[in-house]
Amino acid sequence: MVGGTSPGYAADDKSANAGSTQELAPSARSAILLDADTGTIIYEKNSHDKLPPASITKIMTMLLTMEAIEDGRLKWTDKVRTSEYAASMGGSQIFLEPGEEMTVEEMLKGIAMASGNDASVAMAEKIAGSEEAFVQMMNDKAAELGMKNTHFVNCNGLPAVDHYTTAHDIALMSRELLKYEEITKYTGAYQDYLRQDTPKPFWLVNTNKLVRFYSGADGLKTGYTSEAKFCLSATAKRDGLRAVAVVMGAPDTKTRNSDISRMFDYAFSQYSMHSIFKTGEVLGTVKIQKGKVPELALQAKKDYSVLVKKGGKTTELRHEIHFVEDLKAPVDKGQIIGKLSVYQGEQLVKEFELASPVSVKKAGFWNLFKRTTSKLFDVD
Repeated sequence: MVGGTSPGYAADDKSANAGSTQELAPSARSAILLDADTGTIIYEKNSHDKLPPASITKIMTMLLTMEAIEDGRLKWTDKVRTSEYAASMGGSQIFLEPGEEMTVEEMLKGIAMASGNDASVAMAEKIAGSEEAFVQMMNDKAAELGMKNTHFVNCNGLPAVDHYTTAHDIALMSRELLKYEEITKYTGAYQDYLRQDTPKPFWLVNTNKLVRFYSGADGLKTGYTSEAKFCLSATAKRDGLRAVAVVMGAPDTKTRNSDISRMFDYAFSQYSMHSIFKTGEVLGTVKIQKGKVPELALQAKKDYSVLVKKGGKTTELRHEIHFVEDLKAPVDKGQIIGKLSVYQGEQLVKEFELASPVSVKKAGFWNLFKRTTSKLFDVD
């Protein structure tokens, strides 16, 4: 399934062209291609099959790390101590020793670039106290994101019974991780060092070679076990379009990267992003009954765009903004107060929820009294 359900755009949460049989990932057991901004699926192949994800698991580990940093539970400079259990991890590692300390940033480098199983467990223990507690956080987050066919058993993807996910679910958590724009500083770096000024420097080389050899690629995570075969959740950005491509169960690195590159080539040659509103543009004004302020001007908190097929008739696109009727104070910051709907003709292409940028308290009696009496004396 490749392309668009109608000429000119790709519909939300649907494959973009059910009529085509073009095979973009012939070597993969499972695959999916979508744009990161709207989540519009451009191509998929067995995308809901439950499969072992190997180290792609670490996307969730990185996501929970970024959330902890944003929430203030972690700082980039915080020290993370390595337990004996974390140091005992086999497979890909940065060779942490029991008791060794690294900063959160260094551990994240070790996870993102070298796929460190030991660094993943050390971060899990730092955030949740134990890997078991962290895995519960992973599964809770998966449920929150709508990852309906995912179950995690560990934080690094080492082979385990009942540890599985799907290409579709990987794409969901990849999109969520990409909301933290600074993550690509680590997932997109080709090489770096840990312990650089020590007697035991460790050279990091990104396991995802596409960040060096594919223009615009800057993440996200590779994976391999004998059971999972070769897996990759990749992202690349060109001309405002950020694509996410996931491949699971490829026979080797070369064909895995070839499938990902083929999907990216298709996305960037056939699609582009069409802007509806740019960040900061005024969307409208919503009235707030009994609010300390009677109305609230709403600006676009991000670029609102839709995925369109190149050469399509974007002039047929239109949008509508609807605010919640009879909105009453108090209003919480982040509360959904409206929606932006994009149509082609009468068909809905994409909906964006609009949230209040600030909290609005309920007005006191005296403010309401003055507001009411002032209206009594208004003169046209």
